[in-house]
Amino acid sequence: MEHRPIPRLGRDVSVVGQGCWQLGADWGEVADDTATGILAAAADAGVTFFDTADVYGDGRSERLVGEFVHDRGREGFVVATKMGRRADPHVPEQFTADNLRRWNDRSRENLRDDTLDLVQLHCPPTPVYSTDAVFEILDEMVAEGRMRAYGVSVETVDEALTAIRREHVASVQIILNVLRRKPLEQVLGAAADAGVAIIARVPLASGMLSGRFGADTTFAPDDHRAFNRHGEAFDVGETFSGVPYDVGVQAAQRFAAIGSHGTPAQRALRWIIDQPGVTTVIPGASRPEQAVANAGAAALPPTSAEELIAYERLYDDLIREHVHDRW
Repeated sequence: MEHRPIPRLGRDVSVVGQGCWQLGADWGEVADDTATGILAAAADAGVTFFDTADVYGDGRSERLVGEFVHDRGREGFVVATKMGRRADPHVPEQFTADNLRRWNDRSRENLRDDTLDLVQLHCPPTPVYSTDAVFEILDEMVAEGRMRAYGVSVETVDEALTAIRREHVASVQIILNVLRRKPLEQVLGAAADAGVAIIARVPLASGMLSGRFGADTTFAPDDHRAFNRHGEAFDVGETFSGVPYDVGVQAAQRFAAIGSHGTPAQRALRWIIDQPGVTTVIPGASRPEQAVANAGAAALPPTSAEELIAYERLYDDLIREHVHDRW
């Protein structure tokens, strides 16, 4: 497993990480023993980076990750969490010193760490990225030993570029996959120039790029792929990357026919790994064997020039009109 640095954290992380949203909620039921099996399978396959959040299952994901890494050997892992989605209402005025410290305390308890590795603002309202006071508080929290570094998780390219200009932002987490290519234009280069890590999320477009979904595929009522398909609960870009379902099915079928190494999901992850400036990609998993397969993407040959051209053409033909100007 290749490792790449997060310079402002001073740690290297596996180029394939493990996204832990599925272990909390919004993807259907994942039992505790299955969740632990997923974490173990990922770690056994060389994954050293786990990404979670305080709202995933109201802390369940954090608690499962915290228990696992402490049982397995804490020093071998980098754990990133997020805070800010507990704000109610979700408005800039909620990002106060008291709230940020309170959210941080909860994550520290859940993860069983006095000092968290990396804490990311969890897709806060856009004005927060331009609010100096918020980042001054985050600097204070690092100085207090609450966390080693902080980053941001964003919805839009503009939010990412604003955050990258911040002196102490260690990472930007952004949706990046073959159906969401806009970050390639400016974000990855700006982050590399600034020494900011890029964490690529939603890499399989909510599983769409696995090629397993068809027009008649159904999802459990508590799965965001059922209840957030049109942005009813949170930003629609988090579900199927914001691509209309029928268009996504068509694109995934075309994508699956391109290339021959590994599975379609592995090729989708390999494309992200190959993008200059990407630090780690964080696919989720609902079964241990998925975690193993995801980690295997790091061993695939680099994406060929022919595949790169075909993926770009697919985007221009089917996807660009639906997503490029929205995020």
